[in-house]
Amino acid sequence: MSAIAKIIWYIESHFRRDVSLEAMAETIGLSRFYLSRIFPLATGLTISAYVRGRRLSAAARELAAGAPDILTVALDAGYGSHEAFTRAFRDQFGITPDALRRMGTLDTIPLMEPLAMEARLTGTPLAPRIETHPAMTLAALRERQSMSGGAGIPEQWQRFSRWLGHLDGEIGGATFGIVGEMYADCDDFDYYCAVAVRPGTDLPAELVRLELPGQLYAIFTHEGHITGIRGTIASAYGEWLPRSGYRPTEEGFGLLERYGERFDPVSGTGGAEIWIAIRPA
Repeated sequence: MSAIAKIIWYIESHFRRDVSLEAMAETIGLSRFYLSRIFPLATGLTISAYVRGRRLSAAARELAAGAPDILTVALDAGYGSHEAFTRAFRDQFGITPDALRRMGTLDTIPLMEPLAMEARLTGTPLAPRIETHPAMTLAALRERQSMSGGAGIPEQWQRFSRWLGHLDGEIGGATFGIVGEMYADCDDFDYYCAVAVRPGTDLPAELVRLELPGQLYAIFTHEGHITGIRGTIASAYGEWLPRSGYRPTEEGFGLLERYGERFDPVSGTGGAEIWIAIRPA
């Protein structure tokens, strides 16, 4: 059973009760950091968003069936008041609990159904190179993106492209997409479009400087269209890493996408590499 399947099984067995990341990590045998990273990368949802969606979907079924007391449904879903439940329910489905109960049907709302546990994570066959890479200085455009879609990332790359080839001290040959902070209270994360530069390079005000230390990386090759890269990342974290004898580095920027000269940003083809910072388990 993959790490993703174990996480889904745990949530589906516990979501009507408190779901503690600490207890989940201890049961599954993976760190809190690992869990909070791998699940969004594989599914497009944070663990908290999936748990919230499953709880509210169960509540929606009760309401559509005519549950007599909305507060009881709210408490069963883990909300301490009618108001908090109504706000979360409307944010999830675009309709209030009372309105759904009056309608008596689920046909108009997008329920959060259980994710498949047995479906194999798709992606490039896993045969990473293990390499130590020296420290890098990067010039980067940072923007906040959504895990549930990621549709804003290509546009972010378009905005970043105007600096490529025009930065003093730029080290050409490759660009990097970097996953930064993941926000616990929503599905958002920081994403960086970056290029290597020489230390001390002056940067435009719109760009930030990232200093990556020398690190050991597991480097996976992603072939095919770039829209399938999440499958390769999920396979790397969910299938290879738990059995590899390594664990992900939990500080700094531990996940990089490297786009070399073969990559065509217009067509989204040409392949890419996934760099995961690791250390011995």
